[in-house]
Amino acid sequence: MGVGKNVSWGRKHGLRVYSLDGTLQRRGSRAEGGTSPLSWPHSLLTITVPLPPTEIEFRVRYAETDQMGVVYHANYLIWCEMGRTDFIRKRGMSYADIERSGTLLAVSDLTARFLGAARYEQSIRVRTTLTSIQSRSIVFDYLVTNAETAVRLVTASTTLISVDPSGRPKAIPAEIRRLFESA
Repeated sequence: MGVGKNVSWGRKHGLRVYSLDGTLQRRGSRAEGGTSPLSWPHSLLTITVPLPPTEIEFRVRYAETDQMGVVYHANYLIWCEMGRTDFIRKRGMSYADIERSGTLLAVSDLTARFLGAARYEQSIRVRTTLTSIQSRSIVFDYLVTNAETAVRLVTASTTLISVDPSGRPKAIPAEIRRLFESA
C-alpha cells in the first residue's frame, strides 16, 4: 500500500485505501465488482506503517538573520534540508553514503508557507515526515516551529527525484527504498 496510506474495510463499502490528503486511492467491494481482500495477492494486503517523524532543535544564529534580527526566508529551506538529512541518517544511512552508492536525490519541487518569523537566539524545532515514496521520488513534509512556544513558523514540502551521476532519472535502489519502507 505504501507510506501514509489509511485502509478501511467494511461489509457495506468494501476496501477503501486513502492517501494522507484524504483522496480515495482504491475501492473494492463485491457491489463494485471487487472481491474480498482475503482473495487478493499478498502484495495488496501488505500495509506499511508510516515512519515516525524526526525532530531536530537548534538556536537561530546571527548569520541567519537580517539587520532587525529576523531570519531571512531562504534559511528556512536550509533548515528543512537539515531535517531531511537527519531523517535519512536516523534510518541508517547518511546522505553522503547514498550519493557514494551512485544515487543522487535532486529536489524537483519545493513549496513553503510562511506563517510567522523566527528571530535571533530563538530555539527552533524542525519536524520532518516522510509522506510518500514512489519508484523514482520521495516526498518529505516539514513543520518549523518555535521550540519554546510551539508557534508554527513555516510548513514546507519537498519532492526529491532519484537520478544517476549524469543527472538522468533512475529508480530508487532497493537498499535505499528499504530505509524508508518499514517502521
